[in-house]
Amino acid sequence: MPIALTPPTIPEAKTLGDVKAQNMKRKIICFSDFDGTIFMQDTGHVLFDNHGCGSKRREMLDEQIKTGERSFRDVSEEMWGSLDVPFEDGFEVMEKTLEIDPDFQSFHQFCISNNIPFKVISAGLKPILRRVLDTFLGEEEAAHIDIVANDAHISADGSTWKPIWRHDTELGHDKALSIAEARKQAKLACEDGSIPLIVFIGDGVSDLPAAREADVLFARRGLRLEEYCVEHNIPYTPFDTFADIQREIERIREDDEKKTGGKGVPARFNPRANLWRRVSSKSAVPRYVVMSPTKEEKMFLWPEAFSELKAPGVKVTDAATAV
Repeated sequence: MPIALTPPTIPEAKTLGDVKAQNMKRKIICFSDFDGTIFMQDTGHVLFDNHGCGSKRREMLDEQIKTGERSFRDVSEEMWGSLDVPFEDGFEVMEKTLEIDPDFQSFHQFCISNNIPFKVISAGLKPILRRVLDTFLGEEEAAHIDIVANDAHISADGSTWKPIWRHDTELGHDKALSIAEARKQAKLACEDGSIPLIVFIGDGVSDLPAAREADVLFARRGLRLEEYCVEHNIPYTPFDTFADIQREIERIREDDEKKTGGKGVPARFNPRANLWRRVSSKSAVPRYVVMSPTKEEKMFLWPEAFSELKAPGVKVTDAATAV
């Protein structure tokens, strides 16, 4: 019978009491994708290629997501379901294959020293991500990182790998909703009523919903998220390593202090940040759809209305754009 592999409760990030951090008025929260962002490879792909459906089938399934033939969640369940390997054996190949961004650990130390919460937000499986971070960073340092991801049931013999999705959507984990929730909580925690600066770091088009909820977006240079931002004039900052991100955050923080004194709305405020969560019903789609001009983007923002899944009796068109 499958068992729930859920990591133990992680205590809240420790405050180191750094004087510089205590003088920092504007609260900053960093969210980051995991696969392809913190680590160069995709943890799931490493497992699927070595212990599951294999690279050829995985690439075919990835194409089905891109064309809209099947949903991300549906394809992911097939990929995870193809695994037949105990957790420990599967982790061995990940430990040998995965490469961490060369400047991530120093960036994370910067976040700790400046009381900047750093949260991983991923469509992957939390038990895997926690184990990878514990191994590459050490358990003490990794304990400072909150992981917002899907849980999993993994049988002891490895014959069953089943995601436990965070949200009942075609994506399984609505990253935009998770960031919106964190923004609201952080705002409530700011005693002076100031609005926290939300930073998101990613690499792929699947990060777009979360990117829409951020004030500052970092996209790994040369990958799909950057290409998409360029194609659709979405403000972003490219990065090669996390050292680039650290320098830019320091610059943004200094600029915000000069312009706002760390109070009220951030200097780099995204006025659309919470729009997408308010647009929660299909009836509201036509009113705002002109702000999301492409099918690809619509699929991520309104998966139920624009998923283009080939379901019987369902025909998706661009009629909604006629507003």
